[in-house]
Amino acid sequence: MKKVFISILSKNEETAQKLMQNIATYGLGVDGHFWSDNLEKMDWMGPREILLDKDVAMWIIAAPGDELSAPDTVFGLSLLSITVQAARGHGFPTMVLHGGAAPKEEDIPTPLKHAQVLPLSSATVGAKVVAATSKPFKPAEADYRMDVHGIAGIGLWFEVGPANGPWQGAMLGVSEGDIDAHGVGPKGRLPMDKMILNYPMKGLKINLGDKEYTAWAVKNPVDVETSYFLRVRETPDSLLFGSFSEEDDAEVFVAKLR
Repeated sequence: MKKVFISILSKNEETAQKLMQNIATYGLGVDGHFWSDNLEKMDWMGPREILLDKDVAMWIIAAPGDELSAPDTVFGLSLLSITVQAARGHGFPTMVLHGGAAPKEEDIPTPLKHAQVLPLSSATVGAKVVAATSKPFKPAEADYRMDVHGIAGIGLWFEVGPANGPWQGAMLGVSEGDIDAHGVGPKGRLPMDKMILNYPMKGLKINLGDKEYTAWAVKNPVDVETSYFLRVRETPDSLLFGSFSEEDDAEVFVAKLR
């Protein structure tokens, strides 16, 4: 049976019950939880394994109030969305239901840009869930790979790499955050073994628009089977990453996280 997993952003029993009953009437299995904002304990990782279940066909994020304006909440949702899409495919079916004001397009973080956004009270929620889950999910094409690994006591690590051709070096910068470790290794697992980094660089300053990023980089080649990993401190509001180049016109990607 296809299932829907719901994250309720505040402990609102009435909202949870009504939404789950609504979805269940369409013959879909429903599971869910109340969201926790404890970033230090990596609570955003809690639902990951459930969302990776092949029977789960959609993730619904329900905000009964103004929870979508809370930076820590949005940051945690972005991290969970990144790691789910890394495993399930880019553009994994996601729906955001708001009880308060609709989030502005420019305020929606990059990992949730693909999500359907509807009022929590909309009468079309059930029909749109059925429409999105009734056909096999085909991942959207992406120009890069991104994942995130959150382990209490070890830290928050971002993983980036090319989706297709190799990068001749890699870099990642943070806005409003800090980096304190990096490495290159096989994709999907943190590089805990000793490694050789080619021309490692730290503390690079990159300006893009009105933001300044502090970046680290290496000249190690990174291909579809290897990744560049960086441990990040604090809660950066955006990331800048891509193949490392000393040219001014190098192609980079930006991911808004909160």
